[in-house]
Amino acid sequence: MVRGMARLLALSTAAVVALCAAYATAAWALALVPPTPTSPPAATTLEAYVVSNGVHTDLVLPLKSGGTDWTEVFPPNRFPAFPADSEFVAIGWGDRDFYLHTPRWRDLTPGRAIGALSGRGRTLLHVTWLRRQDLGRRTWKLPLDGQQAAALAEHVRQTLAPDAAGRAVPVAGHYGPTDAFFEARGAYDLFTTCNTWTGDALRRAGAPVSPWTPFAGNVTRHLAPAFEPAREGAPPPRG
Repeated sequence: MVRGMARLLALSTAAVVALCAAYATAAWALALVPPTPTSPPAATTLEAYVVSNGVHTDLVLPLKSGGTDWTEVFPPNRFPAFPADSEFVAIGWGDRDFYLHTPRWRDLTPGRAIGALSGRGRTLLHVTWLRRQDLGRRTWKLPLDGQQAAALAEHVRQTLAPDAAGRAVPVAGHYGPTDAFFEARGAYDLFTTCNTWTGDALRRAGAPVSPWTPFAGNVTRHLAPAFEPAREGAPPPRG
C-alpha cells in the first residue's frame, strides 16, 4: 500500500510539473506570434504607457483621456494623498485577497497563490496617481489616438463594479499614500490573470500585443520602451 501511495504521489507530481511546463511553453510560444496587423493611429494624440514590475502590468493613462476624467471616476478624496503635480493614473486588475494581503512578495504564501488561481475569489482594481518622474525604465510606450483611448477607458469602466449611482466603490487598504482599491468585476484564475486583463485592454484598443498574455512579458513584448535603460525608479504596481 505504501508503494502504491508513493507511486500515486510521484505520478501526481509529474502531472503537475508537466502541466506547469505546458502552460509556460504555451505562453512563451504565443509571445513569439506577431500581433495582428493594425493600422497605426493617424495621429498619436495621447501619451499613455504600460508599466511592469516584471510580474504584473498596469495601464498608465493621462488624468483626462478617452473622454474620461479619471479624477471623477476615482475621486481623489478616496486616496490618502493626491499630489498636485499628478499627470497620470495607473490602473491594474487582480485577485482581491492577493492584492490586499500581499503588499510585498515575501508576504506571498502557497495557500494565497493557489486561492488566487482558483477563480473563486473576488477581484479589485488597483489605482495609483503618478507624477511624470514616477515613470521609470520598466515603462513601455502605448501610442493611441482618441478612439483607441476611448476603447481603453471603456475596458476599465466595464471592469468596475459600481454602486447604484454608478460610482466606483472603494475598498479599505493602501500600499502607499497615492493608491487605493476599488471593487471590480470578473474572476481571477490560471488563464485570466492581471496581465490578461491588460492584454485584453490593448487588444481592444488595437495596440500590438500577444494573443494571450498570462505573464507581464507577453504584454510588453511588442511595445517599445519609453525611456533609455539607464533610467531607474519604476513605480510599484502590484497584482
